[in-house]
Amino acid sequence: MKKLLIAFVCIAGFSFSSQAQDIAPNALGLRLGDSDGFGAEISYQRALGSNNRLELDLGIRDGNNYDGFKLAGLYQWVWNIDGGFNWYAGVGGGLASYDYDRNDYDDDTFVFAAGDIGIEYDFDIPLVLSLDFRPEIGFGDGNNYYDNDDLDFDIALGIRYQF
Repeated sequence: MKKLLIAFVCIAGFSFSSQAQDIAPNALGLRLGDSDGFGAEISYQRALGSNNRLELDLGIRDGNNYDGFKLAGLYQWVWNIDGGFNWYAGVGGGLASYDYDRNDYDDDTFVFAAGDIGIEYDFDIPLVLSLDFRPEIGFGDGNNYYDNDDLDFDIALGIRYQF
């Protein structure tokens, strides 16, 4: 199954590479979604070429029983669909940490791997809206309130100012 998925991504990537569109050099905004408590993330995108970019997202959470942060970094490939519509896919990972107020859970810091696939619309004004799906898998002991060694599906709406 993994080989089939990798082959599909490679074939799709090569077939759409001729339809690449120049992307904005920088974009800064918010990524609003649901990732087990990280509802909003500050998001920065930096173009690395005409059809690839780096995305960095920082989520900070102050919950009732814990405080935490999550930093994600993704390398993305961007393909034009039509006009201002683009689709993108990427891979990356990150670091997360939780500090629990209750004594029955241990504080935890862990790393995770992530994929990303989404669609975006680039307006004529310096604004881009996106909708993406980011599966994440954490690597930690998993004995805490936040189960960090499980597969997590993160769906989010992004709104960014391009400059």
